[in-house]
Amino acid sequence: MSKTPATPPLPAVPSAAEDLLFQTFNEIGIISQLATARLERVLPMGLRASQFSILNHMVRLGDGRTHQALTNAFQVTKGAMTNNLTRLLDKGLLTMQVDPLDGRVKRYHLTTDGRRVREEARLAIGLGYDELLAEFGQQDFAAALPFLRRLRTYLDEHRP
Repeated sequence: MSKTPATPPLPAVPSAAEDLLFQTFNEIGIISQLATARLERVLPMGLRASQFSILNHMVRLGDGRTHQALTNAFQVTKGAMTNNLTRLLDKGLLTMQVDPLDGRVKRYHLTTDGRRVREEARLAIGLGYDELLAEFGQQDFAAALPFLRRLRTYLDEHRP
């Protein structure tokens, strides 16, 4: 009979730094959930946040991405990415082309409608967040952005 390795005991009380990190990431997680729900209420064509994220990713970084590259970028399963790509293809927002150098690889490209819908979504998101600017002001968002970008860059560069 094999034994399960013992789990090391947790410290009785987290350090102040550990608690600060937990609180920070807990807030980011809750904000992410709330922002996703708000986002999906304004997205055109019944898009989900994950589908909009793919369109947005391809506008920002260029299209012609492979399934594997997108799966890695979004850190999702191949099945989840297939589901999202299929829905975007069905809506006419992406096209799929066989890679000319390797016929086993398929590349995804934004259609004109895909770019238009991404832009419509971006504008709708902006309108949906006007109340946040009124509540917090542009300065609060501008002040938070450098730290959030540094945090995102670090986490992206140090993926497990």
